[in-house]
Parts: sequence; structure tokens; C-alpha cells
Amino acid sequence: MSTVGFIGVGNMGSAMISGISKRNHDIKLYAYDVDKSKTSNLDSSINIAESLIEICQKSKYIVLSVKPQFYPGLFKEIKNCLTKEHIIITVAPGYSIAKVKLYLGNVVRVVRAMPNTPALVGEGMTSYSFLNDEITEDEHNTIKGVFSSFGKSVKIDESNMEAIIATTGSSPAYAYLFIEAMADAAVSFGIPRDDAYMLSAQALKGAAQMVLDTKEHPAKLKDAVCSPGGTTIEAVLKLEETQFRNSIIKAMTACYNKANKMNKE
Repeated sequence: MSTVGFIGVGNMGSAMISGISKRNHDIKLYAYDVDKSKTSNLDSSINIAESLIEICQKSKYIVLSVKPQFYPGLFKEIKNCLTKEHIIITVAPGYSIAKVKLYLGNVVRVVRAMPNTPALVGEGMTSYSFLNDEITEDEHNTIKGVFSSFGKSVKIDESNMEAIIATTGSSPAYAYLFIEAMADAAVSFGIPRDDAYMLSAQALKGAAQMVLDTKEHPAKLKDAVCSPGGTTIEAVLKLEETQFRNSIIKAMTACYNKANKMNKE
């Protein structure tokens, strides 16, 4: 049985832990957080570590699920208890595999991952990278199993990680803004607020599922909704007039540029 330890049980850490505990029974989980109230809320099947040293001693795979500003201090605290058997998994922007090795030493093996918050409901999208000569096939299967426990996962070239941050890491926030705006409009038409959120969210969920299931080009699916002279094409024309697509592209580019800047600091 593989052992996975989480350092940090915030929103992302707790979402990942929950997904693994529910869907992957081949993994023994450990968790540590300086805020004991966070670990006290975990399922009883999760082993609570009393220290960082205990996490290192009992876990082969160590997930650093703390905010990026805490990484340097955390590296100093765990460096001396790591061995070549450990695999460090990062989930924060701004830390390339090379940068992590500068902090922890080249002997440490590193997986760089970017999950997103829909992991909380088992619909996460995680991209991950590692140096191919450092991770065995069995270890890769374990890593993929961890990430697939709370959604979909894909191995990518690390050079694309900043683009992944903009595409999947941050994109739930864009979707929430879209849902909120749709709901506000619906409320202005007289639809009750709770119904407006449910209707808007389900509409977007269904549209996304259509893209995934049919594998049709999004433009073709959009065209199928736009009847000649109808209401939908009127809405689409207004979105084009207000540069909706351009706004999304500019927002993602800003996110991508910020991620690149963080990685170079």
C-alpha cells in the first residue's frame, strides 16, 4: 500500500484528501497542519501526523498543499528528513522542478502538479510533470491514481505548466464570474436568486459536458443553438460587440504572464 502525506489541509489539500479517501483505497493517507482544527475535521480514516518529521517518516509521497509564500520556510523545515526514496509533490504556482531541487537538493525527486478546486466534488482537472528518469512506472501509476481520485489527470511537459495554470488552475474563477453574471441578469428578469444560480450553473455544466462527450468543435455546438433570426444569435452578437472572447483571452494571458513572472522570481 502506498503512503501519501499532506502538509497543509486548506481548501486544496482537504479537497484532494477527501477525493483520495473516498475513491482510492490502495493509499494510506497522512495529514499535518499547524492549525489543528483543520485536521480534526478530517474523516477518521485519515492518519493525523503530529509533526513534519512524522509526515516524512511515514509517507513516501509528500504533497505540499500550502500557499506558495510558505514554501521557502517549509523547505527549510523538511529538507533534512528527506531521502532519495521520497517523492515531493508541489501544487503551487511559481515553483519549477529545478527551483524545488535548489531548495531541497538534487537527491529529492519532484512532481510538479496543478490541480484545481473542483477536486472538492470529484471533478478536478490536474496536470502534472516530472523528470522521466526519476520516476518508475509503478510510481507513476500511483501518482496518476492519486490525481485521478478527484477528477481527471494528464501528464504534460513542464514547459507548459504556466499555460496550464491559466487554462485550468485559475479558470474556475472565470466560470464563477460567468455564472454570477448570468444569475444577476436572471434575477433582474424576475427569477428567484437561488433558482437563478442553479439554472445558470447547470446550463454551463451541461454545455461543458456536451463538448466532452460529443467531441464536436465548440463553434459547431454554438451554431446548433443559434436559430436564424432567433434569440440566441442576438445574444451572441451582443457578446461579440462587447468583446467577450477577447476579454477571456486577455484575462488568461494576464494569468499566464503572472505565472511566468512568479516562476522566475
